Formats: sequence, structure tokens, C-alpha cells
Amino acid sequence: MYDILIKNGTLIDGSGEPMYRADIGIKDDRIVKIGKLQNEKADIEIDASERLICPGFIDVNNHSDAYWQIFSNPQLESLLYQGITTIIGGNCGASLAPLLGAKAIESLQKWSNINKTSLNWLTMKEFLKEIEKRKLALNFATFVGHATLRRMIVGDDMRGLKLDEIDFLSKKVAIAIKEGSLGMSSGLVYTHARSTSEEELIAIAKTIKKYDGVYVTHMRNERHGLVESVEESLEIARKTNVKLHISHLKAVGEKNWGLMDTALDMISHARENGIDVTFDVYPYTNVGSVLYTLLPFWATDGGKKMMIARLKDPILRERITNEMRESDVDYSKIEIASSLLNKTLSRRKISEIAFSQEKSIEDAVIDTLIASDGRIIISMDVLSDENIEKALIHPAAIVSTNGSGYDDVHGKTGEVVHPRSFGTFTKVLSKYVLGKRILRWEEAISKMTSIPAKKFGIEKRGTIKEGYYADVVVFNRDEISDMATIENPYQYSRGIDFVLINGKIVLQEGACNGNRPGEVIRR
Repeated sequence: MYDILIKNGTLIDGSGEPMYRADIGIKDDRIVKIGKLQNEKADIEIDASERLICPGFIDVNNHSDAYWQIFSNPQLESLLYQGITTIIGGNCGASLAPLLGAKAIESLQKWSNINKTSLNWLTMKEFLKEIEKRKLALNFATFVGHATLRRMIVGDDMRGLKLDEIDFLSKKVAIAIKEGSLGMSSGLVYTHARSTSEEELIAIAKTIKKYDGVYVTHMRNERHGLVESVEESLEIARKTNVKLHISHLKAVGEKNWGLMDTALDMISHARENGIDVTFDVYPYTNVGSVLYTLLPFWATDGGKKMMIARLKDPILRERITNEMRESDVDYSKIEIASSLLNKTLSRRKISEIAFSQEKSIEDAVIDTLIASDGRIIISMDVLSDENIEKALIHPAAIVSTNGSGYDDVHGKTGEVVHPRSFGTFTKVLSKYVLGKRILRWEEAISKMTSIPAKKFGIEKRGTIKEGYYADVVVFNRDEISDMATIENPYQYSRGIDFVLINGKIVLQEGACNGNRPGEVIRR
């Protein structure tokens, strides 16, 4: 009767309700029976004794598209070993479609070397069809990127949109959603989106609301302007009633840690007043960012070429250096993760480079940006453990990696990736559920499964339920652990025994088997 039977396990169905003993019968790509099935037979039987069974995890803030890993490494092993079965790309304002002009793809250049990319699509519909052909191991969905569309209109100009341009952009968002996008993301911290007006965002949000999508935002400021940025996001939701999701909510820099309580209180109050707002969080105090975003905003106006020209200008450079010294950014904490320069710079702290070259930290930052043509991804230990805990237990919290899928061989490239790409979901379970016990198993699993599925309209996933897709994880609660560290991120998580995606086993007895049964999820 069944293709796969999972027997003798304890089921956490994703709903938040208490765990219970049950067997699961799977046929084709669906869960067809839940109950006492000890006497039933199947082609494959998995003994889940002393194991927990739960829905596959949904990573709502994933950058495997922007980092080009869905093409170079479609197995995305580091995600599978965490129990992730669905990823959503197109985050932080940048998506791989639609590409309606030569400038559109430049929204990705801060993360990937776009000179090495090869594209054979233009529209969202064509892009999603191409992903289907490529066959990923995991399910894939995407947002449409605000910056990807906006760059098509303004190019490198730093200006607000005219009314007819806003109308044009809104229509393109509508088409992208009708062709499968789950909504639209913005990256308001990045250079080409900083001039975006509230009027523009409200108009687009109304369109997103019309098609029941979600407005996802990487806010303008996660430092001293955190509270104002949260308020701006909530105000857009108030005025349009759009579903709002805040990407990687955090207070960056010790001077700003106290703002997190206010931000969380604002979100709680908004939810009490009927605003559908959620946010995602990852369990690390290190942030991964783009180095140029730490410069004074005016220094990056007009795009990369103008930024580099300003950094080379002696008078403007002195002004930039002085403003850097007066800012709330602790530049000494910067560590280079990747750049276009020699890979030997990876893992080097800016302070070490400055010392070795006998120059100030600010000068080292500027010289490194010039030498790398502006493309440097960095890591900084600037978040609060206490704030991470406060965020995780908040009812609006969703767990996400804000990372990408890799294999452990990628480490040979010399690129230093954030450990969140290898350990986010397992770290939440091992540290905050099993260890600190600030979350119950059922609560944590719901933040990884049913809550994101419901929020983003991912139908028949996120819950262990008859008739739902068989995205299932079987794991050992006592052995679940993240192994990745800042020093050695290329280590797969442990304790996940089986991962099933669309009724096919992709992780078997703790090892990836090479299957790629992922589907494209469209709204």
C-alpha cells in the first residue's frame, strides 16, 4: 500500500500541538496515512525508534540564488544536513528574475561575480521553468526583488521614482507574482534603494496586497536607526494591510543592543492591532554583510564607480575617514570573508591588515575596497546573545539561515562562509531547545515549518498531515548538533538521520544520497 513507512517514532506535526507517537505512510509524493501502522508493509521501512519526526524545515531567507549555488551546487548539502527541505530566494531586494534590462542583474553584484554568470531567461515564468529543468535537491520558491526591478528604471541614478515609474514598477511586481513569486523583497540599506520613498513602497505594497503576496524588507537601518526603520515598515503595513515580514531582525553594535526591546515591543503592539507582521532570526552573534554598507551613505551614492572615485579623491577620502571615526561602527571587528582579491585575505581582520601595513583601520577599509573594486563580503561579531534569545521566543519569530547552500569541498576555494549556512536550524534545536530550554520542541519546530508555510502561502507543506507533501525529517533529539563554527564553518550538522522531500529520500542514515527531487513552489 505504501512506498515508505516511518515507524515507531514520536511525531511533532508542526502545528505547535504536543508531540505524540505515530507512524507515517507515504505514497508517491504525499503523506497518505498517520496512525498505528505497525502491521503495514512498504517498499522502504524506516525505523524511527527513539527518534523525532517532523515536517521539513522551510528557510524563508536564503541566498543560494544570489550566490549562484543553485546552479553550481544544486545538491545544497549544507542545508539538507540541517533538515531544510524548502528555500525561498529573491531576498534583500535582489532576485534572478525578471531581468527587463541590462542593469537589472547588477543588483546581485555585491554577492556574486556577475561577469561569470550565464542567463537564458528574462521573465519570472521563464526563470522558474529553468529551475525546474535544473532539478534541485530542495524545493525552491522566490520573491521578486525590488532593486532588480528598480535598477531597470533608474540605472545608477540616486533618485525617487516618478508617478508613472511607480505605476510601471507596480505592474511588473504584479506580473511577477502572477507568474509565481511569493511577493516582493526590498533591500533598503543598499545604495540603489536608499532613495526609495514611502510613497513608492506604499504603492507597491498595495499591489502585493491585491495578489495576496508578502512584502519582505531588509530595513534601512539595523543600527542606531533600528526603531525608525521598524516603524517605517509597520507604517507601510498599516496603510496597505499588506502582509509584512522583516528580514533578519537585529540590533547591530553594542551601543544599539538596547533598541531591540523597543523593536520587539513595537512588533507585538502591531500584531495586537491586527497587522500581520513576522520576522526571521538566525542564532549567531556574527553578521555577514557587504563592506561598502558601513561607509557614510553619501560616499556610495551613484553606485560602485562613483564610490570608488570618491574613495580615490584625497579631499573626499579625508571626509569619509573622519565620518567613519565618528560613527557607531567598530571597524576593528571586521573580518574579510571573500573578495575579488587574493584568497589569502580571507579570514584576515581589517585591524591585522592595518597593523601590517602601518595605516589606520579606516584607511585599510578604504584601500581594500578600492583594490577589490568595491566587492568585499565581511563578518563582524556585533550582535547580542541575549537579543537573539529574545527574538527567538517572540511569537512573530521565524528561524532562517540568511545563508546559502554549500558542500564541504567549497572550503578549498578559500572563501570563508558564515556558519549559519551549515548550522542554523540544528543550532536552534541543540542550543535553545535541548540546552537552554527557552523553547519547547513543538514551539521551535513550528517556527521552522507551519508558521512560515502559512505566512508565505506555501500550500500543503510545513505540517505532517494526510494529503500533504511528504517533506519529512527524522532526527535524534539527543544527538542533534551544529558543528560549524566561525573558525571552521565547513562542517555538516549531525543528528539528522533521514530527510524526505516530495516522498523521496535525500538524506539516508545521516548521509546525502544524491537524489534531487525538489520542486518549484509558485504562489
